Amino acid sequence: MMLRICPARLPVTRAALAALSALLACPVGMASEELVASASTGSGDTVAYVLNYERQSPRYVLILFPGGAGAVDPHVEEGALVYSGKNNFLLRSREFIVDEEFATVSANASPRKERIQAIIDDLGRRFPGAELYLVGTSNGTEATIALADYLSDRIAGEIHTSSLARIAAFDARRYKNRHLVVHHKDDTCKSTPFQAAEYSHKHYGNDFIVMEGGTSLGNACGPFAHHGYNGIERETVDAIKEWVKRGGQRDSIGP
Repeated sequence: MMLRICPARLPVTRAALAALSALLACPVGMASEELVASASTGSGDTVAYVLNYERQSPRYVLILFPGGAGAVDPHVEEGALVYSGKNNFLLRSREFIVDEEFATVSANASPRKERIQAIIDDLGRRFPGAELYLVGTSNGTEATIALADYLSDRIAGEIHTSSLARIAAFDARRYKNRHLVVHHKDDTCKSTPFQAAEYSHKHYGNDFIVMEGGTSLGNACGPFAHHGYNGIERETVDAIKEWVKRGGQRDSIGP
């Protein structure tokens, strides 16, 4: 299955971008945001994460692995929750993800099995019955791809956005759960070529959503370039959520 999403193109000035960046320093429209420090590994290490939700019993929880350095590092300073990466595509798009059905977890991107298992176990206690999806973007897809085999029968699926070039060799048919590849057609970041994501769909039949439109500003690999779905965050998130809610068996697509 491949979807092509083409929202209207809207002009965005650098001044508007600066204002937007300041506005996005805090999440908007989410009923609850909290630091969770109850997840722990078998060795006793705490895996802290930021939880955003509207209801106590979401149907889906998306675990977000940001790009760049992959650091969220949530903690409390002077009584306030502080964390990194708020301008990253996934973290700044939480206002469009979180609703009565969807909650999000923002955590450090890591390929370590014991860390993701700690989060899965903690969410299982907090939201029993919720379907869990791991979502990575850019450098965060290094972890989502590395964890694919381990998570095959542990969570409902994975979503790889603005993936690194190695997505070209990623065959989702090997796994028991669902996988989705999302990429902007005009992403010019050298580390995340569109052609690699497209190849993964054409060669292996991986579910694939192609985004178009928006406005690209700054570094081609930055959060406000096409690489970060700048200006089409809602459309990108809506397409991902529609795929998640469709559920069921992965569509059978030939090369």
